[in-house]
Amino acid sequence: MDPLELVRYAESECQAWFNANEMIPPQVQVSNNEENQVLSLGNICLLDGSWTASERVSGCGWVWMDSRENIQLMGTRNFTRCESALHSEVEALRWAMENMLQHSSCQSFGTDCKELITMLNDPQEWPSFATELEKIETLKICFPDFKINHVPRVRNQLSDFLAKTARNFRRELLFIGCSIPVWLPRLPQA
Repeated sequence: MDPLELVRYAESECQAWFNANEMIPPQVQVSNNEENQVLSLGNICLLDGSWTASERVSGCGWVWMDSRENIQLMGTRNFTRCESALHSEVEALRWAMENMLQHSSCQSFGTDCKELITMLNDPQEWPSFATELEKIETLKICFPDFKINHVPRVRNQLSDFLAKTARNFRRELLFIGCSIPVWLPRLPQA
């Protein structure tokens, strides 16, 4: 490894350590019963998809948090643009499920997309998604206690950021790691 590569590697490891140890104050959203449904997000994989008609790619992101709401792993990727925003949400769920099977014992998923939850509860009402939903159903068999819940958008900001970042990334992107890498933009602070 040449000296410049070694310095870059050390710099990225240092940044990852600082990011992993950065304290982010927990946000408690108290406004109505629906948003209070998931006050404790312990051991859950939050996911989001990002789509626009004008971009050539879609993006998705997920964040797995342990029972103490510490981020354990995250993923972001882009792919050829789907037919719709809802298709990108389905793709985000599929990819998150595949990764949870590989990297954790997490059985719970969270999304801010109510239509996705409705679709999973009544798949026969969504014939245009039959192929995608069949893949999800096949993956669900691997989860003895699969759950998906609606999570308020304010609690799903990191996976939303990862999905939008992937969609806007100008090259092919697939990343799985414990923190946002130094070569990706930073999450805007509230």
